Amino acid sequence: MRRRPAFALTWVVPFVLFVAAKSLLQTDEVGQHLSATLLPEWLLNTVRLALGVGVGVLLVGVSLAWLTALHHFPGRGWLEWGLVLPLAIPPYITAFVCIGLLDFAGPVQTSLRGWLGVDWMAYFPPIRSTGGVIVVMTLALYPYVYLLARNAFLTQGRHLMETAQALGCGRVRAFFRVVLPMARPWIASGVALALMETLSDFGTVSIFNYDTLTTAIYKAWFGFFSLETAAKLALLLIAVSLCVFLAASCSGTRHVQMGAARDHRAMLSGPWKWLACGYAFTLFAVAVLVPVGQLLVWAAHTFAEDLDARYARYVGHALLLGAASAFLLASAALLLVFLRRRSPRLGVVVHFLSLGYALPGAVLAVGVFMALAAANAQFAQWTHALPNAAAPMLNGTLFALLLAYAIRFFAVAHGPVEGAMKRIPIHLEEAARGMGCGGLALVGKLYLPAMRGGVLTAALMVFVDVMKEMPMTLMMRPFGWDTLSTRIFEMTSEGQWERAALPALGLVLAGCLPVAFFAKMECRREGGP
Repeated sequence: MRRRPAFALTWVVPFVLFVAAKSLLQTDEVGQHLSATLLPEWLLNTVRLALGVGVGVLLVGVSLAWLTALHHFPGRGWLEWGLVLPLAIPPYITAFVCIGLLDFAGPVQTSLRGWLGVDWMAYFPPIRSTGGVIVVMTLALYPYVYLLARNAFLTQGRHLMETAQALGCGRVRAFFRVVLPMARPWIASGVALALMETLSDFGTVSIFNYDTLTTAIYKAWFGFFSLETAAKLALLLIAVSLCVFLAASCSGTRHVQMGAARDHRAMLSGPWKWLACGYAFTLFAVAVLVPVGQLLVWAAHTFAEDLDARYARYVGHALLLGAASAFLLASAALLLVFLRRRSPRLGVVVHFLSLGYALPGAVLAVGVFMALAAANAQFAQWTHALPNAAAPMLNGTLFALLLAYAIRFFAVAHGPVEGAMKRIPIHLEEAARGMGCGGLALVGKLYLPAMRGGVLTAALMVFVDVMKEMPMTLMMRPFGWDTLSTRIFEMTSEGQWERAALPALGLVLAGCLPVAFFAKMECRREGGP
């Protein structure tokens, strides 16, 4: 009862932002036009997409976690980690593969028209629809819920199910009455992560021509040439993101620590084991095998004519941005975590810096651009009276892009580094100081060797996230500074799916690195092969 005022206040904030942004849109000509014509549709599409994806990842992720964590069936050993691989494929890659395959002129509908006739194709659901976007994003984002729910089910173990059954509950009733409520905080966290990724997505909805607030920001900036309107739409998107995030988060409660109970999976028999295997493998095939296989086919067709010197530039730019961001953010996270151990008050600063991950990329692009534009104007005033002095140009530079990456992905780097620091007992540092080791020597001989795995994990995760990031790169990159993700956007905006396959394969290969590393570490932690 004591938390109700604070809880109510958290709901008031997003609605205040919503009303403020809506009223601000009425203060300029472009905003008035958009507010009267297109804004209601953009808002409806955004909320509809978030609700659809939320339900989709909840059903798919929890069902797969329940099967792999609590049951034995053929293929479970490799499927439980193969089902994580959709995280290696950016949603916009799955999107253009699905459109290329299932659109009216695609090979699937063309073949079906030849077999069944034109009349039967009226019943074929269109891929370019709200349902199509929801299905694609569900296939790409369900691993967030799957991983957290699986971890919750493994932590609880099968003993909760057996205890409930001993008290008279059937197996299905025990799962819904005992196991699922205990896992609700983990599941809510996974849904919240998937929803934040959905609201910040730009590539998928732009490929589907499905206008949301994210694409509205891009169109207001580069279509209507109104940075002011883009900033107001960004404020509106922040309000919607806060509302959706709070709606997902309030369904969870405090995490309950429970002992792990391994090797307590129930053995499925008869047709049930094949149904479980078929369900899991079908999702794996649709989410991983089909997209990757189609990309390989398209890339083989265009490899000879499309691969030229430009791709060396695309790959070089992507690697440079990823490596620079990984080094800077891993170093910054390591420094802040080290300083926080000395002064716990810095925790407020760390939490504030981590808030950037909750902001969509398009919102950050607008905010960083406007901040640097104001800095440019201020520098111009300071240097105006100085002879032969020129104000530095910050917008449209690598500095601006790296700054946006740093704000967006600091939380990604901080998590693994902080986890590694917590595993170092404070008495080890006291012992090292007692032996005369201090300062930089203490960092080099104690902390860096012990935290090497966490720092490498942080750098790898930031590297891959930067390589596949699209909206900030597209909106803030220097002139001519194209990467693999911007090449994909260029080709898919023209409907050239085959020519987008080669850069897409590069991003998929890069994305497999952290997923494989994570799977290996988890298997080792669980005592698996």
